[in-house]
Amino acid sequence: NIFTQQPSYFGDLDETLPTVLQVFNNILHKCGLQCEGASAEPQKLEERVNVTPGNMPLQELKDIVLYLCDTCTTLWSFLDVFPLACQTFQKHEFCYRLASFYELAIPELESAIKKRHYEDNSVFADLWRRISHSRKKMIEAFHILINQVCLQPILE
Repeated sequence: NIFTQQPSYFGDLDETLPTVLQVFNNILHKCGLQCEGASAEPQKLEERVNVTPGNMPLQELKDIVLYLCDTCTTLWSFLDVFPLACQTFQKHEFCYRLASFYELAIPELESAIKKRHYEDNSVFADLWRRISHSRKKMIEAFHILINQVCLQPILE
């Protein structure tokens, strides 16, 4: 494991996590949803967005779902192979932020995917598969975090 060979990488991880959290905030912003938590920023009046997952162009919805799927899979993969990183994630209130994101974004995206009319039903199937995979990986990443940060210390 590279973190044992180079402990200063924990510092790099600590500095990188705000960027990871910003990914989730960017998705919320693109969906016209309000960010919550430590990074919530006031929205300028002229920036008020009327775009929602339900009325955005199909290509934009596809891009968001692909981006989310890639992000969630990468996040889960990293935590799965390196659970010691969970302590660093927790310093950034990652569990709270991930749960807030999930609660705001996933129902909106799922609803938008279900209600949209598709010329090609395979597009619906692909989007549904990817949003379901994203949901699953978010939950699995959350379980790893809770297990490492809360349960393992009790068991030890």
